[in-house]
Amino acid sequence: MSEQPAQRIDAHFVAAGKYHDIDYARLEILKLLAEHPHIRTTVAHDYAGLERLDACRFLVTYTCDLMPSEKQARQLRAWLEAGGKWLALHGTNSILVFTEEGLVNCPEERPEVFEMLGTQFKAHPVIGPFEVKVTNRDHELTRGIDDFEVVDELYLSKTTSEIDVLMQTTFDGEATGFVEDTWENATVPVLYTRDIGKGRVVYNTLGHCRGHYDLPGMQDFYPHKEMCAWNYDVYYDMLRRSIGWAMREGD
Repeated sequence: MSEQPAQRIDAHFVAAGKYHDIDYARLEILKLLAEHPHIRTTVAHDYAGLERLDACRFLVTYTCDLMPSEKQARQLRAWLEAGGKWLALHGTNSILVFTEEGLVNCPEERPEVFEMLGTQFKAHPVIGPFEVKVTNRDHELTRGIDDFEVVDELYLSKTTSEIDVLMQTTFDGEATGFVEDTWENATVPVLYTRDIGKGRVVYNTLGHCRGHYDLPGMQDFYPHKEMCAWNYDVYYDMLRRSIGWAMREGD
């Protein structure tokens, strides 16, 4: 009989938002969490009920265009400063507003949230291949991972506070459809950490996914599913490593 972990670990997972196959991402991440039978996870569709975090070692978010309220942001900040761990994925750092011209604007309306997360999403070019370079090869989240190419949304972002970049890419060109559409020789974080008090944020910008039915009111049937980094073993490796980090007490 295999030895069982001695102590239960509680986690909270917010999976919600627009323009993505949230159901798919939710299921895949829950399957990864379920590889550890002593992790017990509650799942939410917004940032309500953050009192739950008082019992949790870590928080996972896979969202798009979903912000905590000002009160909820204060709760998150206090929990992080006390030692909480936040694994933030893909669109967690996004606010999206369509202009009258049909462009996507990313207003800087919630600076306290973006300061906490370390970046704010601003645009992405058309989905396509790009190279991810490992900038810190001596970190538990990257050790043994080589530079790799991935087809995904290349998240162009504004850095809002001090971060420790573990993986990055570069971009020079157009992000068609966004207000901030021209990017010149931009260095773009892909995986990074941010320390806040006794706690830490790990942010992974990869992982776009969209199914046939994820653009209600815009396109009834989206013909070509987009699975992006979810097609790559290296992405699952990164997620598993991040969950391992989040499970552990301390840094």
